Amino acid sequence: MYNFLISGAAAVASFLILMFAAGLPWWGALLIALGLFLGCFVLISRFVMKKVMDVMEGVTKDLQAQRVEKAISTLKGALPYGKWQMYVTGQINSQIGTIYFMKRDFSNAFPWLEKGFFKNWVGMGMLGVTYMKRQKKDKMISTFEKAVQWSSKESLLWALYAYCLNESGDTGKAKDTLERGIKKLPGDENLKENLELLSQGKKMKMKDYGDMWLQFHLESLGTIQKRQMAAMGGAKRRIVRR
Repeated sequence: MYNFLISGAAAVASFLILMFAAGLPWWGALLIALGLFLGCFVLISRFVMKKVMDVMEGVTKDLQAQRVEKAISTLKGALPYGKWQMYVTGQINSQIGTIYFMKRDFSNAFPWLEKGFFKNWVGMGMLGVTYMKRQKKDKMISTFEKAVQWSSKESLLWALYAYCLNESGDTGKAKDTLERGIKKLPGDENLKENLELLSQGKKMKMKDYGDMWLQFHLESLGTIQKRQMAAMGGAKRRIVRR
């Protein structure tokens, strides 16, 4: 990571100069060198992250304008920033993977999601879904466990984890997962309702999560189209009433 190396080199150089050329005691030179290291590290980090945020803003605009390929190309062009700052590469990988996944290009999405950022719970969820579809249950579980470890307050993540477990034939573990989620989110009605449904031997109800749920492509295309048509019909009725 260039940021660490540059900051470290500046700190070592200042330490040697202050101790041998300026005659400062080693502990005084060390304190100043550490301060210089932290200062350089913070400044470079802010500069790099500002560049990354500018890229992300452009990508968001491209996606809103349906320029998907341009958005992906822009993100790939930003990968060199990962050499400067920790976790940047993983974050960009997650963004690329989620875009591919959302456009149903699952084969291209998978390698990017595999190299994604563990704190990006959407990307981790998509990776877990991919493992489920590939019948790699152990990897699915380890992926979701890492995701809930870092994003334990995301209701949909717990529900998605339980849904995939249930689809994999492990209803008992699915119920245990929902109970864990309820402990983290005691007032979450969606998790409570889904736990009750599984306890009654029924299917989980995920539609209340809206578009966030649909992006994981676990509903049939027919179901998605029906919901879109229903939403459009509701919008038309609201317009007529006005």
